[in-house]
Amino acid sequence: QVQLVESGGGLVQPGGSLRLSCAASGISFSINTMGWYRQAPGKQRELVATITRGGTANYADSVKGRFTISRDNAKNTLYLQMNSLKPEDTAVYYCNAGFIRWGQGTQVTVSS
Repeated sequence: QVQLVESGGGLVQPGGSLRLSCAASGISFSINTMGWYRQAPGKQRELVATITRGGTANYADSVKGRFTISRDNAKNTLYLQMNSLKPEDTAVYYCNAGFIRWGQGTQVTVSS
């Protein structure tokens, strides 16, 4: 059974940092592309960042320079380091594997 489990979300003040993790089981990181998406209430799910097995990363313009996506293939774990967080980053963040599989999401709330 394929399972993606996100963790690391929470409440943080503007300007703060969080690191999200996505632990994969029942699936190999031989899948080329992993990614993070986010969805705020009433809005469409949007791409945050993707990363290939070889480490090539791509970012949405809204997070470029603030977020860093990485992966540990040996541990089957995907990460998203989020710095300089803004209130508009508030959303449920989802892990994605191969553009097919989704995790349950983890809530990130940026507020004072």
